[in-house]
Amino acid sequence: MTGPGRRSSTFTRLLRHGFTDPSRAEGLLDLPELAALRDDSVLLDALGATADPDLALHGLVRLVEAQPEDGRQTLTTTLLSAKPFRDRLLGVLGASEALADHLARHPRDWQALVTYEAADLNPGVAEFERGLAEADDPISLRIAYRRCLLAIAARDVCGTADVAQTAAELADLATATLRAALALARTAAPDDAAQCRLAVIAMGKCGGHELNYVSDVDVIFVAEPAEGADEGKALQAATRLASHLMRICSETTVEGVIWPVDANLRPEGRNGPLVRTLSSHLAYYQRWAKTWEFQALLKARAVAGDPELGEAYIDAVSPLVWQAAERENFVADVQKMRRRVVDNIPAAHVDRQLKLGPGGLRDVEFAVQLLQLVHGRSDATLRSGTTLDALGALAAGGYVGRADAAQLDDAYRFLRVMEHRIQLYRLRRTHLVPEDDADLRRLGRSLGLRTDPVAELDKEWRRHASIVRRLHEKLFYRPLLDAVAQLAPGEIRLSPAAAGQRLEALGYADPAAALRHLEALSSGVSRKAAIQRTLLPVLLGWFADSADPDAGLLGFRKVSDALGKTPWYLRLLRDEGAAAENLARVLSAGRLAPDLLLRAPEAVALLGDPEGLKPRGREHLEQEVLAAVRRAEGAEQAVAAARGVRRRELFRTAAADLIGSYGTEDSPREADPGSLVDRVGNAVTDLNAATIAGALRAVVRDGWGDELPTRFAVIGMGRFGGHELGYGSDADVLFVHEPREGVDEQEAARAANRVVEEMRRLLQLPTADPPLLIDADLRPEGRSGPLVRTLGSYGAYYRRWSLVWEAQALLRAEPMAGDAELGERFTALIDPLRYPEEGLGEEAVREIRRLKARMESERLPRGADPTLHAKLGRGGLSDVEWTVQLLQLRHGRRLPGLRTPRTREALAAALAAGLIPADEAQILDEAWVLATRVRNAVMLVRGRAGDTFPSDGRELAAVGRYLGYGPGHVGEMVDDYRRITRRARAVVEELFYGS
Repeated sequence: MTGPGRRSSTFTRLLRHGFTDPSRAEGLLDLPELAALRDDSVLLDALGATADPDLALHGLVRLVEAQPEDGRQTLTTTLLSAKPFRDRLLGVLGASEALADHLARHPRDWQALVTYEAADLNPGVAEFERGLAEADDPISLRIAYRRCLLAIAARDVCGTADVAQTAAELADLATATLRAALALARTAAPDDAAQCRLAVIAMGKCGGHELNYVSDVDVIFVAEPAEGADEGKALQAATRLASHLMRICSETTVEGVIWPVDANLRPEGRNGPLVRTLSSHLAYYQRWAKTWEFQALLKARAVAGDPELGEAYIDAVSPLVWQAAERENFVADVQKMRRRVVDNIPAAHVDRQLKLGPGGLRDVEFAVQLLQLVHGRSDATLRSGTTLDALGALAAGGYVGRADAAQLDDAYRFLRVMEHRIQLYRLRRTHLVPEDDADLRRLGRSLGLRTDPVAELDKEWRRHASIVRRLHEKLFYRPLLDAVAQLAPGEIRLSPAAAGQRLEALGYADPAAALRHLEALSSGVSRKAAIQRTLLPVLLGWFADSADPDAGLLGFRKVSDALGKTPWYLRLLRDEGAAAENLARVLSAGRLAPDLLLRAPEAVALLGDPEGLKPRGREHLEQEVLAAVRRAEGAEQAVAAARGVRRRELFRTAAADLIGSYGTEDSPREADPGSLVDRVGNAVTDLNAATIAGALRAVVRDGWGDELPTRFAVIGMGRFGGHELGYGSDADVLFVHEPREGVDEQEAARAANRVVEEMRRLLQLPTADPPLLIDADLRPEGRSGPLVRTLGSYGAYYRRWSLVWEAQALLRAEPMAGDAELGERFTALIDPLRYPEEGLGEEAVREIRRLKARMESERLPRGADPTLHAKLGRGGLSDVEWTVQLLQLRHGRRLPGLRTPRTREALAAALAAGLIPADEAQILDEAWVLATRVRNAVMLVRGRAGDTFPSDGRELAAVGRYLGYGPGHVGEMVDDYRRITRRARAVVEELFYGS
């Protein structure tokens, strides 16, 4: 039947089966050559399952037309009766125009696709050698090569071989082809063959058993004289054989080209001799080779020629490959080379480059190879030339996270299949994703994307490329990698005896205890132990770069024990930026940060987040604290929750301070100590203010519900009000209240006093956390006066009774918690007192000087060295602060810049107003910052507050490291402190005392 009804029905069926040109397809199906096939629905279904049904049908017509008379019936019958063959043949024809061309030229070669046996499913070099055995010249070798390629492509497009198996088969076929080509070259020059032993070493993808359909086959030639032959003549003969082999494979003939053989990876590249002896190769690699050459040798594999010489070459160069990571700047060189590859991609191709572009195949390969070369020195399981095998070994050994490895494996396979199918179409060497919609449609369908092949392909490709790029950046540039590479081989896997000596040399005071910690952390076959074995050699060095390596290692063991069952912990240290180095610095710098971390070990996660060490603002903190208070059952639980937030945030602040002071691989030491001091002061102040706000809310909620009978505010004083708190500072405060409308004053006072007493009790409950002590001794009448007053009572007191020291204390008053409007009214109340209209009279100035002198003589602890006491000593905090505050009292009314509770801000304002020369302002600022840092350092190192340098040698050294003084320089640190504060005291004598 050939009428309109049949044609309309066929047209619709062809559209449904994926034909893009149904009219042309109808015409082809009506050809006499397809008479036996045109009405077979199974054939139409099989065509519709191919990547390009139009291409497959056209190729089938050409194949049928090319058959000799006795072959057409056989082909037709086999097509209709054998589904595996039908799928294989049509699959190849629908994916590869080039292989369709080959079948049209060699119409009997379709029979290579009929075999469907176990050997056909997993062929190796031996099977391919048999397939090439009858080739006796370059032309017949090409024909036989394409015949073998047909079978590989059939298994690939039909899914009976996955991408890794296909790549391995292509490499095995290349191996067999190189052997056949060498045999032809030897046959053509038997005298040359007799004079030398020649081995062919496969490199690159062929060596790695992961070849493309169309690729240069990278090789290196190594030769030795045959017994009794002259070395010079033997090398000349070997060079002729090698050159002939290359021509056989590379030259273009009527049957096309097999593939170019590229020997440019040899020593000296194109400028070097094509063939060298083994000793010449070794001499070059030992003296002249660059980093990339060892990376290339990772995939070296003997494939053809003299097998003993080939294996001798591999045995000789392998140790050099696994020593390459010890070369100076090795990791940086490999990273630089990858960046150079990307930079050299033409701009028009970057977004289409499947191999070299960002998120491409090279990103996976370079990341895997770099990890192999660094860790493979001590772990032989990683020494595979095959990317996916090596990636699996890296995951099994704990060097790469399982999830990361699985994502990389999946993405690499997808990208390699894309690459294979792009090349298979015309058997051309390309790594560019096509731009034509027809090509993209065929490519998408070949990957099983059928709904909207072009859009689905783009989406999947971009998704996988994004995953590759992200993981490449994570693995390829991880700081830990460079640190491991810098270790000597013996440091990576130490015997107990060697480890003990190594620990002692690194400065561990108790190597035996350190060994016990190492054994506990890394023994066994678990994945956790494997990752620890990777981390510990590097961490030991970082711990050793501190004043107390033993404490660092002990802290690491405690944290590891606490987080032992937490899956993210070791992954974080291995994978995320500078987390491991940050942790090492924090754990070995003193007691405060490790103690905080051990009470909240999950805070380790902060060390791996680039934003994790940035202090959080008061508003954010207060929201979190108040939310925790709302969830708590009672006031004690609520305040415990608020203190939990404070503990974590104190760790964040301490860790950032230590890392900024010490510096790490990623973040050098912070240049400006003043910014570190300001950051700590602001962070601790905000944190304590949020904690007090939480305690206030908890007390009010438990005692009165939603609203207290009186409005209530907490005013920060001293360092608290000045945003200059250290880790061990008390919170100086005043409490103010004002009865709400209609509330009896006595009832309001009772409520306010109850709030204060309950807040102080809750905040001072015994706990392992650093205490938050509320000190209200700066209130009117001091300890003798009421804890809390109304705003009116404060006003009456300050009008009638206040002394000059109280005005001075109020310079640093700032509302911190409670009723904001009441706090602002308190500030307005005290401004005339602390910034007097007429400034200070001489009597008031004399009184301030007298009080300061008395404090120096009475409050300095007995036996303390006045030149080294950070708070009350010569040129210390008190000297600078009283000098600045005297300027504020005198000039604050007329100079608004001086109206700040912050010492450094007020000093800068005094400088700007011309009240103090620049050099003197700099001297005072430097002394104040240094004294503050000393107090912070003492708290960080000892875990308790102190105003003087520690007497213990290790603690003193740790303070020195925090302040930027290396080992053996603590004497210089103390001398510098005395010099800086002595200069500051001279300025104080002039500015404060008028000397």
